[in-house]
Order: sequence, then C-alpha cells, then structure tokens
Amino acid sequence: MCGIVGAITRTNCVPFLIDGLKRLEYRGYDSAGLAIANMEDHQIQRARSVGRVSELELHAAYLDARLGIAHTRWATHGIPSERNAHPHMSEGKGFAVTVVHNGIIENHDEVRRRLMVDGYVFHSDTDTEVIAHLVHQKMVAGADLLAATQAAAAELHGAFAIALISSNAPNTLVAGRKGAPLLVGVGDAELFIASDASALISQTKKIIYLEEGDILCATDKNLRIFDARGNLAQRPVVTSQLSADAVDLGPYQHYMQKEIFEQSGAIAATLEMVSNAQSINPELFGADASPILNQVSQILILACGTSFHAASVARYWLESIAGVPTVVEIASEYRYRESVCLPNTLVITISQSGETADTLAALHHALAMGVEHTLSICNVPESALIRASRLKFLTRAGPEIGVASTKAFTTQLAALFTLTLVMAKIRGRLSGPQEGMLLAQLRHLPAAVAKVLEIEPEIKKWAPLFANKEHALFLGRGVHYPIALEGALKLKEISYIHAEAYAAGELKHGPLALVDSNMPVIAVAPNDTLIEKLKSNLQEVSARGGELFIFADRDTKLTASPGVHVLKLLDHAGHLSPILHVLPLQLLSYHVALVKGTDVDKPRNLAKSVTVE
Repeated sequence: MCGIVGAITRTNCVPFLIDGLKRLEYRGYDSAGLAIANMEDHQIQRARSVGRVSELELHAAYLDARLGIAHTRWATHGIPSERNAHPHMSEGKGFAVTVVHNGIIENHDEVRRRLMVDGYVFHSDTDTEVIAHLVHQKMVAGADLLAATQAAAAELHGAFAIALISSNAPNTLVAGRKGAPLLVGVGDAELFIASDASALISQTKKIIYLEEGDILCATDKNLRIFDARGNLAQRPVVTSQLSADAVDLGPYQHYMQKEIFEQSGAIAATLEMVSNAQSINPELFGADASPILNQVSQILILACGTSFHAASVARYWLESIAGVPTVVEIASEYRYRESVCLPNTLVITISQSGETADTLAALHHALAMGVEHTLSICNVPESALIRASRLKFLTRAGPEIGVASTKAFTTQLAALFTLTLVMAKIRGRLSGPQEGMLLAQLRHLPAAVAKVLEIEPEIKKWAPLFANKEHALFLGRGVHYPIALEGALKLKEISYIHAEAYAAGELKHGPLALVDSNMPVIAVAPNDTLIEKLKSNLQEVSARGGELFIFADRDTKLTASPGVHVLKLLDHAGHLSPILHVLPLQLLSYHVALVKGTDVDKPRNLAKSVTVE
C-alpha cells in the first residue's frame, strides 16, 4: 500500500515524479501529492489532491525543480482528504521540512503530545505528520537534515519508509527504511528513489536495495548510505531484469486480464530449472537445502490472502505425496497466540512482494522461538522475506500490477508442487518412474494452462447472469476446496459480490439454508476420487432451486440442464488439477466485474502491497 518516489535530476524532476506515481497506482491509494525544493530560492512548493494521480498532474503542471518527493496514500490514520494527503510539512524558524511516508508510526500519539507541548501545530489526522515536526524540531536544535532524520528514526516505533527534503538543504534528499521497502535508482549524474522498481525503469535499471535500518543522504554531487548503527555502508548496485514492456498494458483492457493470460509463460519461467532437468533435486531451494530438508520432520506454512490459499493446496500435496505432516496458518494470526515450536520444523513463508508486513512479522516470531529451518517462496529476489530466510525459491511471475492476484498464485502453486516432489524424493516416497511421470506433467503444465484459457468466450456468456446478484457460494472438495476459497476471494475483490466458499460436504451443516434461485453456486468439479460425493452435493443444491455453474473436467459425466450450467476444461490433470481449475474462476471474476463496471485493477479499499498490519 502507498507509494513513494523521489529524485534529484539535471532537469525538471516533476515529470518523473508523476510518471513514477502512475507506475505505482496498482499498489492502491486514495490521494496523491508531491513537493519540490527549488535550489535557487530555497522554497518548498506542494501540490496535493484526492483521487487519481491524473488530478495531481493538473495541479502540479506549473512546478519546476530538480529535487522532489511524491506519494500515493492509502488511508490508515484519517479519512482520504487533501489535508491528510502526503507530503506533510513542518514550518517555522525560517525553514520548512517535508516528508512522505509508507507504513505506520505506532507511537505517534506519544510523539504528537511532546511536540504539541513544544508548540508544534498539527494540520492533519495522520501519524506521518509527527515525522515532519520531529525532524524540524531537531534541525531547530542544530542538526542538519541527515542527523535530524537519523535521530528522529531512532525515536519512532513501527514500520516506515520515508523521504524528506528541507528548504534549508535545497540540494539534499534524505530517505530511509525500517520494515517497508525502499529502492535507489542510480542514473547518469541523477538519483531516484521508489517503493518499487517498476517506478524506476523508465530512468534506470541500476538499483540499490536498502537494507533494514538504512538511511541515505543524496545530493547532486554524491550518495552516502548509513546502516542502522549510523556507520557508512556499501550496498551493491544490481541490474534490474524488469523491462518497460513488462509493466505496460499492451493490447489488454486491464492488467488483471493481461496477467491471467501471462500465466502460461510465468509458470514456464518459474519451472525452467525443473523442466530442463532429468531429476528433481533439493538444490532448487538453495545450495544448502539438502542437509536442511533431510532433517525436516514437519512443515509450518505462514501466509496471507491468496498466498494462504496456495499454502492450503500445498498441505494436501505435502501430506499425500511426500508424507510430511503440514500445518498452514494465517500469518496475521500466528504470532498472536501461544504456539508450540517443534524441533526440525521447516517454516515456509509465501508472499508475492516479499514485503507483506504480517508474513514478515510471523517469520520473525518463528525465528525468535528458535526455528532454524526457514524457506521463503516469493516473486521479488531482493525482498525482505527472501533476505530473512535460509532457503528460497523465486517465482518468476514478473510484475503483477492488478490488485487481485492471479499469476502470483499459480506460480506459487508450481513452486510448492516442486517442493513436494523434493520432499517426497528425500523421504523415499518417489520412485524413478513416478518422478519421470510427474516431471513430464510439469513440463506440459504451461501448455495445459494456455489451453484452459481458451474457454474465456464461454465464461463471458456466464458473466451477465451474475450482474444483479448480491451473494454467491463456491464449492470444492479435497485439494480443490482451497481453489473454491480463492475463487470466492477473487469475486469479492473485484466485483464486490459477497461470496463464500465451503467444502461441499459441509453444505448440510449450515450453508444449504442460504441456497435459493437468487444465489448462484459455483462448483469446482474435477474427475477425481471425490467426484461422486460432489455430485451428491450438487443434487442437494438443485433440489433447493439453486442455480449451478460447474467447472468440470472433460472426462466428467456432468451435463447441462435447466438451472445447471457446465463448462468442461481438459481431462483430469491429476495432482496438478488445482492449478488448471483456478483459471476459469479468475476469468469468471474478471468478466463479472466488467459487466458490473467496477475498477478491476484497483478495487475499492484494497491495496496491492500490504506493508502494514
């Protein structure tokens, strides 16, 4: 959530600030703003607006400077309004300090009271404004912008990424991070900062990833980075593999649609090392994976949202194929209960961004309890989650812009199935012929994904039938129950239809009371060992006048009839069936949202990157 960009440039930086904010719009926001420092007259100018960045662009059209910071805000403290929009400013004693901030300052009330005693007046409801006043206070006492920011950061509790400029340091940009991502882009005698590499690629591919606690001080002449203890630090410059084409919409109507159809390629890229190998090996998860995974006697997976659903699928795989006892927990709940940490537990964390605050906190909690074996599955190689784990697997999904996750989910499943095969082989549960057969299925998976997506025209015909519905029920059994959960989440996220998912066997235990002609029931119906049980559940829906929408395998003997709509995919894909069956659920949600006219890529109240609790 929220986005930061900043720059010191040779020409007017405002066009870059606006372009950078536009590239961060996918993260979710409700207001936007920017501030520039004029190096000649030592003045700071601000422009802020509620709504889209395009509105801010109109307000900022007259601004011209070589130093500036900008922000998109997703409201936490205070309603969306211009007075609460960033940047926030502290003025007095002949100079001003301006700040943009991602994250939450947990002790803002305490700091605010102290500052008010010292005469500072607050003009917003945000926690962020305390940063501007606190830095200003320390500069009044004689500190320069860097020293004041370092001292203020030491007093602030919580998670933050910040960037500051001051009218009495007009060629200086100070920024830092603690628990929230911040990157540096190195240009030709220019410097850029951003929350995300996608905001930088129009200017440079040379990226510095700030470490936890780092604070940078940049001028038009040099860049210095200080670590959490205040010592000068060297951080490597890496070349981003992200291309401008990867974040362009291209011929698609929305990013979500583009990302749904990128899944075949994303899965192929994620499985490249697996597909090109003759056998599965632990080193796919790190150079020292083999001795670690050989010690594992149970697995705990921590994740949120869509990643939690991927983890829930993996639990079925890991227990049935590899024989490893597996527990899946919602990361945001895990550290708030008394839990038992067993020896030789592998703790797996899953996150698209690798910066999900709840998942990071859960990992740190597990480490604090003495967990030694950790593995992160993530889409961002330099993310905090990857850096905090001993083992890692990178899902090569590429940038995912749409808030509703699609290709991140299926590539996570591909990674988790790969782990399942590794664990099965280590535990002697995978014979040579079985290994060869499953590797062949993985190699074929991208082609199967592309084939299933050809069903889109048929799904478009279903979408209008949902246009006036307020509720929907999703059903699945066994390993496909988490797929039903994911389908319900997608429909909720982007169409705003209230949707719930149940294990189909639970119908008689309550949810059947809701079924009538006004509640569509969507069923995931693979031709597996539970298909006859599922058919009985579907009969229960039909008998109550419910309208069924069934996604079935081609070899499933289910036929359409009045009140029963059936779309058939491919023949049953065995263990990989969940990956194929989630695709039509993604397409259904997308086309229902189109019919309803909602903002598909930026649904209300949601953010892409949840970097605060």
